[in-house]
Amino acid sequence: MKPIRKTWFNRVKKIIRLFVKPTRFVTLGEEIEDGSIIVCNHSGAGAPLAWELYSDHQFRFWGTYEMNSGLRSVYRYLVHTYYVQKKKWNILAARLFSLIAAPFATMFYAGMNLISTYRDTRFRKSLAESFVTLERKESLVIFPEDSSDGYYDVLKSYHAGVVLLASLCLKRGMDLKLYVAYYQRKTKTCVVSKPVRLSSLFRDGATRDEIARRLCEECNALGLYDVATAPDLSAAS
Repeated sequence: MKPIRKTWFNRVKKIIRLFVKPTRFVTLGEEIEDGSIIVCNHSGAGAPLAWELYSDHQFRFWGTYEMNSGLRSVYRYLVHTYYVQKKKWNILAARLFSLIAAPFATMFYAGMNLISTYRDTRFRKSLAESFVTLERKESLVIFPEDSSDGYYDVLKSYHAGVVLLASLCLKRGMDLKLYVAYYQRKTKTCVVSKPVRLSSLFRDGATRDEIARRLCEECNALGLYDVATAPDLSAAS
């Protein structure tokens, strides 16, 4: 399988790993199958970094288009949305820190080969690129939590975009596996559930919002998993 990340970016990641504590992955079922959908909590930058730096699976992220639209867009998003709205920083600190962070974030997001997501009809582009990715047997890692008011250890809700993706995959004959994961910030561990087929999400006639709520509840349950006694605990390579 052709590598998703560029060679230069993999070299950059080796340097970043020197400063970011390793993440352990606990799988409660089988190992993640190529061409699957993984939904996970965000935990600020914690979960994306954990997956990017320490997972050995081939995948692409969904991520907001502002972080994939050049330096100026990244700077504005970091200042007004990430640091002020979500992290609750004051505006001066957010502006000063983003002057330093924005160039690095722009490079990092470009290197990740991110699939841009939108909050309008352009979301169709996100879906189209996702289908191509999954058909190539590359997985998707999606953070569907509503983080408009910040990041919480106990998630409040999931957006239903991932459920729309699942339903459209089924219409295309792609009954893929879906895994729910939770990144435990304090233990630096990512707990991954047993997989389910996309078709099983819709068997009882639940609405998209109801399915999104169930996935969110399962994610929160994984957050309570005691990784200290997990028999299948293994370090990510």
